[in-house]
Amino acid sequence: MRIKTEEVKKLTIMMVDSYVIKPDKLGEFTEFAKKYLEWMKKRTDLTKEVKSHKLFSHMIGKFGGYVEMIAFENLADFEKWMSKMMHSEFMTTIYPEFAKYIVPGTESNEIWSSGM
Repeated sequence: MRIKTEEVKKLTIMMVDSYVIKPDKLGEFTEFAKKYLEWMKKRTDLTKEVKSHKLFSHMIGKFGGYVEMIAFENLADFEKWMSKMMHSEFMTTIYPEFAKYIVPGTESNEIWSSGM
């Protein structure tokens, strides 16, 4: 099946980031997650391309597992958002703090499209 360029522009794009938090850092991570989500709400200049942003924790399965899902109208909006995030204080202050909570080797970033 071949997808036409104009069809790709209409697809909803999801960035799906999954990771596991170190068991001894779960309490600290909860506080960090609140701070991170509040920062995202305040930085509308960085998040205008974002259609929705949800953070889920595993209830059964991976202990300390989290999935963050961010939706975009199209791939171009994702690319704009990613570029802005990479050049913001996210990379110098927020991501380094986040990195100290995750179990090494458990973070996975994927880009999904609505497909069919």
